[in-house]
Amino acid sequence: MDVYRALQAHLDKMPVGYPMTESGVEISLLEKLFTPEEAVIATKLKFFPVELKKIHRSLKKTEINLNVLNKTLERMVKKGLIMKREINDQPSYSNIPFLIGIWELQLGRLTAEVASDSYQYFYESYFEKEYNKTGIPQMRTIPIEKAIDDDSTVATYDQVRTLINNSDLIALVDCICRVGKDLIGEPCKRTNLRETCIMLGTFAKMRIQNGLARKITKKEAFELLEKSEKEGLVPQTSNSQDPMVICSCCGCCCEVLSSQNKLENPAKFFATNFYAEVNLDDCIGCGTCADRCNMNARILKNNKYEINLDRCIGCGVCIPTCPQDATKLTKRGKDIVPPKNTIETYTAIMNKKAELSRASKL
Repeated sequence: MDVYRALQAHLDKMPVGYPMTESGVEISLLEKLFTPEEAVIATKLKFFPVELKKIHRSLKKTEINLNVLNKTLERMVKKGLIMKREINDQPSYSNIPFLIGIWELQLGRLTAEVASDSYQYFYESYFEKEYNKTGIPQMRTIPIEKAIDDDSTVATYDQVRTLINNSDLIALVDCICRVGKDLIGEPCKRTNLRETCIMLGTFAKMRIQNGLARKITKKEAFELLEKSEKEGLVPQTSNSQDPMVICSCCGCCCEVLSSQNKLENPAKFFATNFYAEVNLDDCIGCGTCADRCNMNARILKNNKYEINLDRCIGCGVCIPTCPQDATKLTKRGKDIVPPKNTIETYTAIMNKKAELSRASKL
């Protein structure tokens, strides 16, 4: 228990931490994912990559052999517990957050027990105490293509087609959230699609090398996006101008959407540049938009479906199926410009977390 508590405390210092719970489910998760030896090694890693030899020096008291350490670290990479990079031709390793990170990398090895513990952790502590802590999300919502009237008025980082066209490598994997729900007997209520997560660039390369993704063409990616739009799925990318992933999410399985859905005003925790507006004169109250909405943002009043802006995340899923064309997307007054890349995203989160910590001590 001391080994895993030490690991929990260590991971909690990450830009997106790993907070304690009253139930102790966070320790149960670590015990299922890490061996005691792996847990000790993980406490010597950092958010930024550390070279193998430096990790070995930090573990001198354990007297672990360098070759054994290297093999253990490589095993941890394959288990989706840490990340590996080559720096100056030297293997280097780093910790990763639980979400987005370890959870997604359990694809291909996820068990019902780990899935069950993970969902308990997400709902009990993770989002309330950590994910929403800084107000800087790891994911951002972008509108579906058919909801945008004029691409020229929309920044490239809000155009899903442009993001795909700009990528030199595209891969496809199963949605870990829907796979997890299947394992615990709660299959998706929105879609039968499972292979819906698009990987881009270097992240696509890594997932292909790990045998967890298959390479696809841009044409195949666009065809998938059309299917996802028809199914009413929300496009979410990693929160940067150069995203690693494009997910197609639903309110019943996606841990971001489903966890935020439990809040009264979830919209404030999403990085989005749009919101939906409805022309009540045109609305006939058919309810198609309410059925399509993944955030329960539609309110029936006087036989018309109004929009609760505290819940609307501007995905546009409600727009193409409205028989009266009564709903449109409107840009917010000021664009939320995402960080340039993933490192900048986590640096911003880390800096904000430190600022909040200093303020709490005053």
